Amino acid sequence: MESEPKTAQLLAEWRGGAVDARNALIARLHPELTVVAAARLRAERGSSLSTGDLINEAVVKFAAADGLSVLDRNHMLALASRIMRNILVDHARAKLSDKRRHQKVEITTRIDGEQRFDLIALDSALIRLKVLDDQLAELVEMRYFGGMTVSDVAAVTGLSEATVKRRWQVARSWLVDALNNPFGDD
Repeated sequence: MESEPKTAQLLAEWRGGAVDARNALIARLHPELTVVAAARLRAERGSSLSTGDLINEAVVKFAAADGLSVLDRNHMLALASRIMRNILVDHARAKLSDKRRHQKVEITTRIDGEQRFDLIALDSALIRLKVLDDQLAELVEMRYFGGMTVSDVAAVTGLSEATVKRRWQVARSWLVDALNNPFGDD
């Protein structure tokens, strides 16, 4: 009986254009994608999305992406986090546009204790942070939306864990200020 292909082999085959390899890779990473999706949806008020819904929407977006260059497992999970973030933000915006409901959509992180953020405010802050420092914005996406650890982020970015920790402190401080002062008012 043949052994299951390794993630690296599937990635290489997918980069070569093999759709079957992409599908096998997604199936192989499904348990990790479930953890990422569950982390994003945990304690979100009023969400009609399930973990499965979020994963399915992310997979559809992966499947539709042409020329996507995924380097390794961690990179794939980081991309999945970004895609899931975009799906959640789009979902929150759709809820806001629904005139019958005026409920704020929040995301709860377990990174620095139990923190709740308004998803739209966090997305707005991330857009501003991306203008200032794209790498810090990506770090926040990986941590908050991907549920990635400092060591996971270090593996994806090639930075040392100490550097990731320092950059994380900067990003968190900036976000706290941006969320408390969304329009830069004094």
